[in-house]
Amino acid sequence: MIEENVKKLLSEAPEYNPQGERVRIVAAVKMQTAEDINRAIAAGITDIGDNHVQEFKEKYDLIVGNPARHFIGHLQTNKVKYLIGKVALYHSVDRLQLAEELSKRSLNAGISSEILLQINIGNEQTKGGFAPDDALQALKDVSALGGLKIRGFMAMLPFSDDQNLLRTLALRMRALFDEAKKNSEDFDTLSMGMSGDWKLCVESGSNMVRIGTAIFGARNYAK
Repeated sequence: MIEENVKKLLSEAPEYNPQGERVRIVAAVKMQTAEDINRAIAAGITDIGDNHVQEFKEKYDLIVGNPARHFIGHLQTNKVKYLIGKVALYHSVDRLQLAEELSKRSLNAGISSEILLQINIGNEQTKGGFAPDDALQALKDVSALGGLKIRGFMAMLPFSDDQNLLRTLALRMRALFDEAKKNSEDFDTLSMGMSGDWKLCVESGSNMVRIGTAIFGARNYAK
């Protein structure tokens, strides 16, 4: 099933978004076994994203094929030390305190960590991230920290059946990304879109999507 799902996803996903930017697929591997993750990689997945630090640590040495490792979940500052030097891109830098911890740890390790600033595009109380109106100031504040390279923004659209609302928010997120990109040469990544809305997000200008269910099937939370 995993192999078939990956083949289907890779055949459906456009190579480029309407802006001419290459679209990257990150497999969201929350609660998946190392065996199933490796099956997805063998089928053509090149990037994988973890949500939990403990899972990342437990499975780190079991993953084969040398995929790019992303961290896509909420990250506590006291867990940063376990990820430094092992993560290619942190998607969910949702507050200045976390950016400061990543900066400190990266400088101490003599490396530059690549990050995305999480934007709460729907202004939802249940989600973290910088408010859209604060995004450019957050970019300025985090840019002043050492040891970090800000590659772009990450956003999650609300769970809604209102396609017009979702498209409006996605296009607003793309406009914010384009505005921020004017002042940053490293700014090239808009991570937006999951299994249920990735097509709409790519059509609206996302160039990175995080796909779990469409690859691995529904998660079994009873396990």
